[in-house]
Amino acid sequence: MRNRATTRLKLNYLRSPKIRQSWSKYNLYNLERIRDVNKFLNFFKTKWQSKSMSRSYHGEQIREKQWVRMFDRRIRSVIPMDAQYLASNDGSLESAGRGSGLDIRDTPRTKRSRAQKKEVPYMQMTYAPLERRLDTAIFRAMFASSARQARQFVIHGAVKVNGKQIRYPGYLLNPGDMFQVLPERVMFATGAPKVIEKAKAAEQEGEGEDAASEVAASEVAAEEVEKQAELEEEAEVEQDPREVLKALKAQAKSILTSAKQDLGGKRKQELRAFSRAIRRLLSKSKSTTKSTALETGSAEAQLAEIQEALQIRRENKAAGTSSPPSAQTKVATSAESADATSVAEEEPKASTEQPSLNDTEYNELLSALRSMQENPVDDSKPYATPWMPRDFMSVFAFIPRFLEVNHKICAAVYLRHPVARPGLAEVPTPFTESINSNAFTWYLRRG
Repeated sequence: MRNRATTRLKLNYLRSPKIRQSWSKYNLYNLERIRDVNKFLNFFKTKWQSKSMSRSYHGEQIREKQWVRMFDRRIRSVIPMDAQYLASNDGSLESAGRGSGLDIRDTPRTKRSRAQKKEVPYMQMTYAPLERRLDTAIFRAMFASSARQARQFVIHGAVKVNGKQIRYPGYLLNPGDMFQVLPERVMFATGAPKVIEKAKAAEQEGEGEDAASEVAASEVAAEEVEKQAELEEEAEVEQDPREVLKALKAQAKSILTSAKQDLGGKRKQELRAFSRAIRRLLSKSKSTTKSTALETGSAEAQLAEIQEALQIRRENKAAGTSSPPSAQTKVATSAESADATSVAEEEPKASTEQPSLNDTEYNELLSALRSMQENPVDDSKPYATPWMPRDFMSVFAFIPRFLEVNHKICAAVYLRHPVARPGLAEVPTPFTESINSNAFTWYLRRG
C-alpha cells in the first residue's frame, strides 16, 4: 500500500492532477503539474473545483459526510503582542480615536511599519481539524510514507497512544498525547523497498518453479564454493603482506562506497571473505590469547582489536617510539636482548616482516567493520538491508510545529492544536490561499 501510484500510467494531460498525502514519485510529479483554478469559471464552479483539489490531499481516505461534521468555521490563531506595552497601557489610546476626533496621520514611518506587518493566513487553516486524526499525525511525524499506510498501521495494532493500543485511525488526539509506532514498521515504511532480481525475472518470464529450483541449486553451489574457499585459505601459503594490505584497503573502500547499492549473493560472499581476511591479519599481528577472541567471528572483538591497535600506534607516535609499550618493557628487562637483536639482524627482513597498517588504513577498516555491525545485511527483513532511506524522501522531510518527534524510539507528542500566525499557517498544504479560501467558502454553507 505504500508504493501505490497516485496517477495513471497513461497520463491524461487534460485532467487535473490528484495530489495525495504520499511520498510516491508520481505524487512528486503531480506536485510539479499542479496549477491554480481557472479564473474564468463562475463562482460555483470555482468553489467546487477548489474543494475537489484540496480534498484529494486533505483526508482523501475520509468520507465526505464525516469531514463535513468535523469542519469548524472557527479558526485558531495567535497574534504576537508586546508584553511591555500591554503592561504600561490600558488600551485607552487605541479606543480614543474612534469617534473622539483623535486620528493618526499617515507618515512614511507608519506606512512602513504597516507594510512590515504580515497578514494572518486564516484560509490556510481550513483543514486544521484533520491534523488531530491519529493516522494523519503518524504521517506528519514521518513514521509512514502515506496517510493510508499510517491507517493500515493503526488497524493492524502497531500503534499505541499513551501506552494503550489504539486500532481506530480516526482517533482525535488531545494536546499532550504521545503515540508510538513499532520501529520495524517505521523502518519498513521509510526504508528502500526490497527488490529481488531473480524473483522479478521469474515473474516476467513465467518460470516460477524453474527459477526456484535454480535459486536453490545456486545456493547449494555457493555454499560448496565457500567451504572449498575456506579449505584453500587454511592450506594456502602466506602471501606478501603488502599485497594483502592493498587488497584489504581496496575491499574496505568498495564496501564504504557501495553502501547504497543492493547486495546480492556475490557481494555477501565478498563481505564474508573480507571479514575472514581481517581476522587472519589481526591474528598474525597479535598474541595467541587475543587471536582466540577474534576467531569467534564477533564484530565487537574485531572493532575492539582495531581500536586498540590504532590507539597504541597514536600513543607511540606521540611518545616518539615505534613499538608497543609492552614490547619495550620486555626488551628492556631481558638480559639477552643484545644476542636476540644480533640474531635478528642476520636473518632476512622478508621472513620477519609482519603486516602493518598506517592510521588511514586502520580507520578505513574500522569504519567498514562499524558500518557492517551497525547496519548489517539481513535477508529476513521485509525492507532492503543495509537500511537506507527511500528515494525522493528528502522532498517530504518536514515536521510541523505542533509535533515533537523522537525518531530514535519512533514516538511523538501532539503538543497542541495547529494555529495560524502572521505570515505562517501550521497546517501543511501544497495549495495556494485562493484554493483553500474557495474550499472554506464551499464548506461554510454546509458547516
